[in-house]
Amino acid sequence: MDITTLVGLIACGGFVFLGIVTGNEGFAALGHFGDVVSVFITLGGSMACMIMQAKSFPEYLGCMKSFGIALKKQESNEAEVIGNIVNLSNVARKEGLLALEEMANNLEDEFLKKGIMLVVDGTDPELVRNIMETELGAIGARHSEKVNYWANWAGMGPAWGMIGTLVGLVNMLYNMEDMSAIGPNMAVALLTTLYGSLLANWICVPISFKLKMFNEMELNTKSIMVEGLLSIQAGENPRVIEEKLKSFLSPAERESMGEEGNNGAGAAEGGEA
Repeated sequence: MDITTLVGLIACGGFVFLGIVTGNEGFAALGHFGDVVSVFITLGGSMACMIMQAKSFPEYLGCMKSFGIALKKQESNEAEVIGNIVNLSNVARKEGLLALEEMANNLEDEFLKKGIMLVVDGTDPELVRNIMETELGAIGARHSEKVNYWANWAGMGPAWGMIGTLVGLVNMLYNMEDMSAIGPNMAVALLTTLYGSLLANWICVPISFKLKMFNEMELNTKSIMVEGLLSIQAGENPRVIEEKLKSFLSPAERESMGEEGNNGAGAAEGGEA
């Protein structure tokens, strides 16, 4: 579970709740903010538009399920990938590229495994790059569908909220005889705008940004794999490969990786002594 997403969702709801109940009426004010018709117009109308944009119902349901991805903890593992690439380069340097085939069978990452098998099969380096980058593009396109779904819904929510408000205002203007009902009717009309704004800014926009961040993390990690495998195929020195791949990391991550490497080396030297 991604704690930041969960805390953010709960905190946003909590702040809105506090804003409502801290008025003069207290908890009784909660009754002013519930309207079933407004929910149907805002949520139902915006969801119907999202269904219209989908190529199929399975695709639409897949985009809806991506909400669960935003709730899962996704950690950046670039440093771990670089370490694995360096280990592979050491094996290839000592035992040859064919020795990587056995190591590939023990890997869980299908993208890295596919790249290793292309290298082992003696595929032309330029063709290896083209194949891997084509797959990267396909992965990015699939992820973008989910990101765009939530971004588009963030636009639809307030728009349908405004439609609901206009519908409420028209009904109110047709019943101006009872002046005491104007205030309550206006409040109900504005609820659809409130619901639309909450849908967009509480749910859709944060989820789209979260999914976009996860997408960039994964693509960056896989780009490291591509560069690493091509460097191994070119027969570059493992130390040179490591320094090249570290360029994908932030200065803090490079420093942390260097410290881990030094600690590991120190432990090894202590064991030898």
